[in-house]
Amino acid sequence: MALVDRVHVEWMTRALDLAEKSLLNSEVPVGCVFVHQGREIATGRNEVNETKNASRHAEIVAMEIVEKWCDDEKLVRNDVFSTLTLYVTVEPCIMCASALRQMKVPLVVFGCSNERFGGCGSILDVARDVLLGQTTLTCIPGVMSERAVDLLKQFYKGENLNAPEEKRKTKPQNNDK
Repeated sequence: MALVDRVHVEWMTRALDLAEKSLLNSEVPVGCVFVHQGREIATGRNEVNETKNASRHAEIVAMEIVEKWCDDEKLVRNDVFSTLTLYVTVEPCIMCASALRQMKVPLVVFGCSNERFGGCGSILDVARDVLLGQTTLTCIPGVMSERAVDLLKQFYKGENLNAPEEKRKTKPQNNDK
């Protein structure tokens, strides 16, 4: 395995650990890590159900931590964001891909594709759409995708108690007694 691949696996393992924590908190299991000059500076996991705020995706949570880190370190946010690598377990949704692009994050490494809301090619390609300007995101998909998919399957196998009643799965009743 090449050195670059090993580095991606190491950071993705960290992001997957965060996704597991999301799963334990009854959240869609997505975790992410922002890396700056080889060092972790921010992490995020989904907090949508916990906060009842649909915008609290892992990437957004972590971006806010990066901003605070920049302020604490007295660094220019734009300069820092333009040097970061984001490792995230699931392809960023359209909202998150747009936010990442606006902040000029150059590289996103993700686990599995997001076939419902993906903003890096699965649904829309916000990452590279030329109509949105010159700065684009480079994306490396498929790093440890099997583990990311397994976590999503575990979540969707269960019932989301935070979903509206009409959207919840109904389990078949066993009336054979």
